[in-house]
Amino acid sequence: MYDVYMTHTRLLTPRLLARVVGGKANEGAANASDVVWDSRLVEPGAAFLALPGERHHGLEFMEEALARGAAAIIGGPREHPASIEVDDAVQAMQKLAGWLRGGFSGRLIAVSGSVGKTTSKEALAHSLGWPATAGNLNTPPALTRFFWRLQPNAAGAVIELGVDRPGEMAELLSFTRPDLGLLTAIAPTHLQQLGSIEDVAKEKLALLSASRLRLAHVDTRRWNLPEGSKTYGFRPEADFSARLEKLDCQGTLISYRGMQLEMKALGTGAANAALAALAAAEMLELDTSAVLQRLETFSNPAHRLQALRRGGRLWLDDSYNASPSALAASLALLANCPGEKGVVLGTMRELGPEAEKWHLWAAKQVRQAASKALFVGEYAEVMARGWPNALAVNDAAAAADVLAQWSRGLDVVLIKGSRALQLESLLEVPLV
Repeated sequence: MYDVYMTHTRLLTPRLLARVVGGKANEGAANASDVVWDSRLVEPGAAFLALPGERHHGLEFMEEALARGAAAIIGGPREHPASIEVDDAVQAMQKLAGWLRGGFSGRLIAVSGSVGKTTSKEALAHSLGWPATAGNLNTPPALTRFFWRLQPNAAGAVIELGVDRPGEMAELLSFTRPDLGLLTAIAPTHLQQLGSIEDVAKEKLALLSASRLRLAHVDTRRWNLPEGSKTYGFRPEADFSARLEKLDCQGTLISYRGMQLEMKALGTGAANAALAALAAAEMLELDTSAVLQRLETFSNPAHRLQALRRGGRLWLDDSYNASPSALAASLALLANCPGEKGVVLGTMRELGPEAEKWHLWAAKQVRQAASKALFVGEYAEVMARGWPNALAVNDAAAAADVLAQWSRGLDVVLIKGSRALQLESLLEVPLV
């Protein structure tokens, strides 16, 4: 029997899996065809990573994983028949991820940034025709599974790297080893864990330092980019510069190197993502005309500036997440849409001790951009104070109760807020 072989999936024997992670396979462990960290994802044949979490340890869900058909438990109890015993399950996972990454000969693009990384990752994958991590699955366990399932003969792949604490980028880079690092932005996000925007910059810039090819948005230049970094953006000083000819609720038009790109995808996020894809293609010496053609059919990921008509109004669903810089970009698009404008804005999470200051800033920006506002969450009262055309409610359910009445007379409504508020639920509210 071979230790490993490839069909449409990867199959690892317990002996090889134990050798890779530096552990010991017990006699009840079976061949593994997948690796997961969430017991709810286990299907027959998957190895289950028993990882420590903030609230629970994976060992608490080991029996559920076995009942679902788990082939082995990486980090399972000593002497348990299905265990692959290791001293540290997190280190075992990192070793496995690094070994899997080492077996991939294609070129790997890693995307990070305070905002825009998922949209940029999707634009790269769409335009290059390369596999990519799904959604915003950008943590070590998700990346380990991605590398397990990655076809070894693919020309390239695109991954997203998410960090919210000091040192996390270094951990990710230790096993991802990207060929091209793409940095979308440095902005005040995850301040509660990272401390300051300077600390955010330090963490994010590690991606460029670790990559052979380095690409960053032109606005990041203030942070002293590593030597050899190239920049992209809609400013003439960028190495890969373009003109933004149109940015409104109908679509986006970009001029680049004598070519024009027209997309239905909305917003500066989509425009920057498309330009990043074109720049990356040039750096990788790929056919940019083919990349541009594929970008014409690119769509924003779910709940990231997606337009839909309901109740005689145009709704801009940007409810996936929120930060000050992302809000500014969404309001820039809203400004180019005709008619009476309204904004539903929920709490922007993880802004640390200056959260109230940022929400007061946000309220000022919204007041300049819209004729009405509906503020949701813990800072709603503060943001609505002194503005007769603003309502403040505690949560999405309360917002749903007033949405139909509040939105009357509006032509276009932007919905934005941090993920935990689930403001996308407002798009299901009946409108009269």
